[in-house]
Amino acid sequence: MASQDSTHEEYFVPAQSKWPIVASIAMLFTVVGAGKLLNALSAGNGTGVSIIVLLIGLGMLTWMFFGWFGNVVSESRQGLYSPQMDRSFRMGMGWFIFSEVMFFAAFFGALFYIRMLAGPWLAGEGDKTMTGELLWPNFEFAWPLMSNPDPRAYAGPQETISPWQLPLINTLLLITSSVTLTIAHHALRAGKRAATRNWLALTIALGAVFLVVQIYEYVHAYRDLGLTLDSGIYGATFFMLTGFHGVHVTMGALILLVMLIRIIKGHFSAESHFGFEAACWYWHFVDVVWVGLFLFVYVF
Repeated sequence: MASQDSTHEEYFVPAQSKWPIVASIAMLFTVVGAGKLLNALSAGNGTGVSIIVLLIGLGMLTWMFFGWFGNVVSESRQGLYSPQMDRSFRMGMGWFIFSEVMFFAAFFGALFYIRMLAGPWLAGEGDKTMTGELLWPNFEFAWPLMSNPDPRAYAGPQETISPWQLPLINTLLLITSSVTLTIAHHALRAGKRAATRNWLALTIALGAVFLVVQIYEYVHAYRDLGLTLDSGIYGATFFMLTGFHGVHVTMGALILLVMLIRIIKGHFSAESHFGFEAACWYWHFVDVVWVGLFLFVYVF
């Protein structure tokens, strides 16, 4: 029977680091700057100070990511991590993705609340009949909401985006990117580094094309359809859901780009590549969210 000393796993304790406090300060600047910028744009005020604060926060975040993750990569390459540390990373990534699930669940919940409860109540349905009768007695609710209860406050969009054009193209792009990323992952497990590099590069390219198409869609919505953040509840929910998803696609593409650079530099092996695997988890999560967006924002 093996002794206790021979089966005991060492617990890795990293050296003292400045990066957690840097990350906290960076997030403070980023959130304050973004909030002030949105308020300034809504009120029509100057945005100079807000943009400076936001750029400081983003710059600090970039510095933190390079420094902190650089330390993690260096420690991993030195063989300092035990199986216990690998489990910790997996649990941490799992909880992070769960927090992202809850983030989008809040926005989907707001969408469903408006469509199924608040909107019909304002139109006089259900137990809240008096609410609609007192505020807007002639209001008729339908989704997408093209005619707002008070057109003096919000004009409403002239037209919505067809799901069977640009949104369908983006759906096919992301589904295809999940397939190519899975192929890259299997290639890495088989030790085929060239195939891993090529399929991963194709995945990043598909993500980049998705973002270009979404930017074009936004320009088309603002310029031709009157669908903006100021066009009432439909415009607000549309841009909040698709916009935050676009931010996540951007983050995911940057993460995959880092993985590609590491693959080119000879990092990872068939047996040890959790950094790559975690990036795959994140990208697949982003793709699943988009399928939900396509169905409940564009189609139904």
